Amino acid sequence: MHVLITGGSSGIGAATALAYARTGADVTITYNTGADRAAEVVKRIEEAGARGAAVHLDLEDHDTIGPAVERAGPVDALVANAVRWGSVQPGGVSFEDVPPAEWSAAMHANVVGNALLVRAALPGMRRKGWGRIVFVSSGIGEEGVPGPGPYGTAKMALHGMARALAWEAGRDGVLVNVAVAGLTITGVRAFPQEVLDRLAARTPSRRLSTADDMAALIVFLGSAANRNLTGEIIRDGSNAGRSAHAL
Repeated sequence: MHVLITGGSSGIGAATALAYARTGADVTITYNTGADRAAEVVKRIEEAGARGAAVHLDLEDHDTIGPAVERAGPVDALVANAVRWGSVQPGGVSFEDVPPAEWSAAMHANVVGNALLVRAALPGMRRKGWGRIVFVSSGIGEEGVPGPGPYGTAKMALHGMARALAWEAGRDGVLVNVAVAGLTITGVRAFPQEVLDRLAARTPSRRLSTADDMAALIVFLGSAANRNLTGEIIRDGSNAGRSAHAL
């Protein structure tokens, strides 16, 4: 099995790459600016006994998407994890003050870019009669948060894309789902411990998920263990306690 994971040089993407490697899958990750980090992830993939590779892909530069998928080779499972975060931070600017260019950039990268990514990988899956696609989304899209409307809107667009693809590609053996991350402990972004403790207390399990927890969900959805689950939005347990406005 050959897996392509975008944004695989850190955080959830890197954890997912290593989780797939431990199942014996060959893994190609993409990176935008973190070439050194990507090389370290590839090294760890190979230490796990799998074949690994890293290729450059920038969702904002659509000309890089097709060549990246081609370099990765035939893809059995695609994990669309890369994201353009944008420059608008929670609480940093009112909705009406978000520059129009920020809306255009968010849609250009996170929606159109991911559509082109699937467009490049899907024909090979159709020919084989088997494939798995997992979009990585965020609870911010469903809950909302002051400020970054473009980011949340773009994430929700992936939900619609997945539902359409489930019908479009299901007849060819391709299952498409969305894994929705809540506030996930990845080591990429730091939050005050008191905020983490407060949010963890609101979850049924009394803890926030780690990148490895999200990776386990993604690997299930994007593997043969998922036999016929498609078109679904699966929310990680951290979503239950997240109150974006409390951040």
